[in-house]
Amino acid sequence: MTSATPAAATAHEQDLRGQTVVLVGGSSGMGLETARLARGHGAEVVLTGRDPDRLRDAAQQVDARSTAAFDVTDLSRVEQFFSSLPEPIDHVMFTGGGPYYSPLADMDFDEARRDVVDRILVTLAIARYGAARMRPPGTLLFIGGTGGRQAGVGFTLISAMTAALPPLVANLALELAPVRVNLIAAGFVDTPLSASLLGDQLEARRAELRATLPIGRVVGPADVAALALHLMTNTALTGATYDIDGGQQLLSNRGGSR
Repeated sequence: MTSATPAAATAHEQDLRGQTVVLVGGSSGMGLETARLARGHGAEVVLTGRDPDRLRDAAQQVDARSTAAFDVTDLSRVEQFFSSLPEPIDHVMFTGGGPYYSPLADMDFDEARRDVVDRILVTLAIARYGAARMRPPGTLLFIGGTGGRQAGVGFTLISAMTAALPPLVANLALELAPVRVNLIAAGFVDTPLSASLLGDQLEARRAELRATLPIGRVVGPADVAALALHLMTNTALTGATYDIDGGQQLLSNRGGSR
């Protein structure tokens, strides 16, 4: 009697073959891990980021087809990047930077303005210029957060941005159809960005989450990447927000969301 490999164990290996995935902010963390997983599923990947050296290292890790180093808040550069791609693409994922937490009394309005630009205008620019280069039913994926869903001192701006992204994505899904648009709302994810924000408090935060989250561990970039790949390959999904926080929202304490 011969043994056969279950179809579920092998079907995923090439389910993005012939497709191109663009990771805007793909030189580290969730973007890089998604690029790595997409390559394992047969996709070609294109990486962008601000730091040319870090981008070059990331591209070598995942054998990227190409890279482009630029500041994504330069909207004309975003347009130029997408228009210069040599062929149509299938999926775009934008990870963005960290949120801006500040009580009103201490808020730097210039920094607050930059945060609004990063989360709203850059999202719109990537949607406009990215969708114009995409083959349906590809998907635009945006990374948001869950941390601003509860009121708290210092959460004024991030709460507004957290509330704004789901309806923005839902409307884009209608306007850009049949290209799909989805939002991943992450809690704390153990990335280099989280490490830079928390500094010497990082280990304590990890220990707290391991002890309190229903899943008993910290959410990592690979978890987000797995969700991103599912949203790319399941063509029935559009216009929705998908939470990934290890059950953090079920707890009475708020703490440390994205």
